[in-house]
Amino acid sequence: MFGQFFLFIVVLLIYTSYRPPEAPPLDVLEAVGLFAASLIGFAAAAKWSFRRLTLHLQRLDLFRADDLLQRHQTRWEITAILLFALDVWALHLPAFTQRWAPFRVFPTLEAVLFLAGFLLHLIWVWTWVYSIQRKIFGNPLDLREFLKSQMFFGIPVYLPWLALSFVMDILSALPFEQPAKWLQSPPGQTTMFFVFLTGAGIFGPFLIQKAWRCTPLENGWMRNRIERLCRKAGFSYAEILYWPIYGGKMITAGVMGLVKRFRYLLVTQALLEQLLPEEIDAVIAHEIGHIKKKHLLFYLLFFAGYLLISYALFDVLLYALLYIRAFLDLPNIVGTDPLGRLSTIWTVCSILLFLVYFRYGFGFFMRNFERQADAYVFTLFESARPLISTLRKIALFSYQPIDNPNWHHFSIAERIAFLARCEADHSWIRRHDRKIRFGLVCYALVLFAFGSLAYSFNFGDTGKRLNQHMIEHILVKEIERNPDDPKLQAFLGDVLQSRKAYGPAKEAYEKAIALAPENAVALNNLAWMLATCEDRRYFDPKTAVTLAERAVRIQDTPQFLDTLAEAYYAAGRTEEAVAAGKRALQFATGDRRYFEAQLRKFQQAFSSMKPPDGTGGKGQ
Repeated sequence: MFGQFFLFIVVLLIYTSYRPPEAPPLDVLEAVGLFAASLIGFAAAAKWSFRRLTLHLQRLDLFRADDLLQRHQTRWEITAILLFALDVWALHLPAFTQRWAPFRVFPTLEAVLFLAGFLLHLIWVWTWVYSIQRKIFGNPLDLREFLKSQMFFGIPVYLPWLALSFVMDILSALPFEQPAKWLQSPPGQTTMFFVFLTGAGIFGPFLIQKAWRCTPLENGWMRNRIERLCRKAGFSYAEILYWPIYGGKMITAGVMGLVKRFRYLLVTQALLEQLLPEEIDAVIAHEIGHIKKKHLLFYLLFFAGYLLISYALFDVLLYALLYIRAFLDLPNIVGTDPLGRLSTIWTVCSILLFLVYFRYGFGFFMRNFERQADAYVFTLFESARPLISTLRKIALFSYQPIDNPNWHHFSIAERIAFLARCEADHSWIRRHDRKIRFGLVCYALVLFAFGSLAYSFNFGDTGKRLNQHMIEHILVKEIERNPDDPKLQAFLGDVLQSRKAYGPAKEAYEKAIALAPENAVALNNLAWMLATCEDRRYFDPKTAVTLAERAVRIQDTPQFLDTLAEAYYAAGRTEEAVAAGKRALQFATGDRRYFEAQLRKFQQAFSSMKPPDGTGGKGQ
């Protein structure tokens, strides 16, 4: 399950951070053809690789064979992620799908399409994993049930994300400009995330158990036994459910839900059939321990902590990477301008931060929370021997090596050894509780430090000055090494314009245009500055029109047409401004409200024939 968690989060980070170029390097037929070829090549290579693996596994014992198969599966799932990244970042497939009207109104539909493409790669991998499991381990499931179980593992990840995305789409589609602007701002997105995270933590389990098609455990002596144990522990729940994961053939149990009304205790058919009654009691005690120790609430807080830390570290990591000269030498497949490359760096930083945070930070607490839940059995029973025997059975039936740890669980051997120490000396339980409390205090201090850093960077004057200084410093150093690079000069002009240093910005743009007269971006951005500048020394509508017309002749994108319309508007040529504004709106993709507002402004000016004041508008 946690492997699926990593897969889908990384894929979502890759997709959501994509920034389309002004003009994709491939046409739609070339991009789709390469996508189809890569999918076919991936399927053929996976088939050949897993067939070779089958011959090798037949010579190993079942425990080593299972371990090797899991490693091979992970490698191919990582390969699927890399291919997905190429589909998005190299083939620029979203740049083509974003032209479709339904995807512009509801971008989540486009995301579902790309997730389905990624899932298609995974299905090939899972199909071959199943064929090996069936042949070597005698997997009792049929292929359909196996694939369904694999896909259902991802429901706790993509179901909340889909719900949040659709809510955002609906709010953005409402005919009110201010709510949409607020939602697109960092405070709005942060607030929305925290509200949704709380809602998902409370109501999510109800939707998840429905999606998993869980059914209530029937009345009988086993249900009565579990209910008595829950009453003894003071554990409240909404329902005890069968967990149909892997057709119920896996020995496992689970619990989910922050509040009683939507809290569910999950058990599999195999657990009830393969374990003795006292062993089932021990497993249920373990799950109750997660609730009693408030682990689910801490997991929710850890997700919120990840948002805070990533928010604080974004600028720091980005500036560190910008000092690496290779950043500016990235090929055009990641973007045709420095902003495209910035977006690539942001994606890499986000994925690395996500992996480090959850693998080591979140993983530390998960492992120790599991150990704390193991120790909770001593709260309800005198001995942990039934839980120890259960752990041995799990290793035996799942062919899992007893000394094989993972990032979110100690190995079964380590768990048994800890329970044995607690059996002999209960002080080990108190020591472990102190270890967790100390870890949580340290984590809270880290969050406080990162929260202060985030506030300073994003809202304080110190952060603003540092941002400007760092970006300018990096660009100036790069320009010293590459004085004839027009893109660096244009990017410096963008930075200087953003902090209203209009004189140096104009100089940087003019250098970029002198080095590359066909640099449409530099022409466009200088034209925008001259048409909208509130400093009358640099307000020059006539020159802005000339520059904007040159940019549009080179590349007639919606953004460049909007700049041309703004330049006409500033020069008092309102009829031409309306015509250019209409063309900009016609070619616009995604959120078109800005272009609609611009066109209304030009039309009102044309109707009144009043001279504009030459200020206002939105930068490019």
